[in-house]
Amino acid sequence: MQLNKIYNDDCISILNDSNKIFPNSIQVVFADPPYNLSGNGLKSKDSTTGGDFTMVNEDWDKMEESEFINFTNEWVKSCKKILKPNGSIFIACSYHNIGESIMSLKANGFEVKNIVTWNKSNAMPNLTRRVLTHTTEFIIWAVKGKGWVFNYEKLKELNPDKKKDGAVKQMRDIWTMPLCQGRERLRDEDGKKALHPTQKPEELLKRIILGFSNENDVILDPFAGSGTTPYIAKKYNRNFIAIEKEKKYFCAIEERVCKTEIKKPTQYTKQNTTKHQSEQDYLSGLFGFSSQDNTKQARKIQM
Repeated sequence: MQLNKIYNDDCISILNDSNKIFPNSIQVVFADPPYNLSGNGLKSKDSTTGGDFTMVNEDWDKMEESEFINFTNEWVKSCKKILKPNGSIFIACSYHNIGESIMSLKANGFEVKNIVTWNKSNAMPNLTRRVLTHTTEFIIWAVKGKGWVFNYEKLKELNPDKKKDGAVKQMRDIWTMPLCQGRERLRDEDGKKALHPTQKPEELLKRIILGFSNENDVILDPFAGSGTTPYIAKKYNRNFIAIEKEKKYFCAIEERVCKTEIKKPTQYTKQNTTKHQSEQDYLSGLFGFSSQDNTKQARKIQM
């Protein structure tokens, strides 16, 4: 199993390949799957609060309901196989698909521990003017078994809300933070439109990765999108495996995360699936990439 690797492929195919991802080897899965919301074509021109705005309308986000339910259950089932016995899974969702996500988790034997509400402080406008403006999304946290990693003190440290005397407080399940904006937001070639329509904030992944894993653990993202998960994992000394089906997003991840050529990817042997890779191995900077068309690219991530 190669660590710190990005696959340009279908996530279920990679998740079910035990040579690429060993069973019981992943500490945290963060998944931001399709919400199945595309197709309405809503858009706004010349908005005074942020310029032109278009609802998500991508082919990968369009499925019949029965197909979407089966797809959700299939990738959740595949994630359980690769998670460590004490591993955690986080699923980003909205009210549109939270039901399918929770039912798939329960059907596959996961225990839901919390549902984090992401309160978007700069939420997109309500274009229909027929419903309340949607300002929240959700992140379901579920565990495979007992003994899950929960870095209580680190989460208190990360909590921006403090007591009156400035002391740290327990992390709660409502996280207020803005949508990606400014330098953090990846843009298309013209620099006018967001490259990926559902890019998640770095702060959100920072809390999950620091709060629910330890250094040198392996973090997996089956729908890597703009690459925030591998970017934050690398930044905080975690190993990663990322999967992204769309070529343009795969290339964006590569550009975001990788800097220079390397010799070959890190190898992860079956003998150490339950052990941490040494810090020295991690710092050697062995990162690799593989695409569907067998074009293999590898670059060293500068620490």
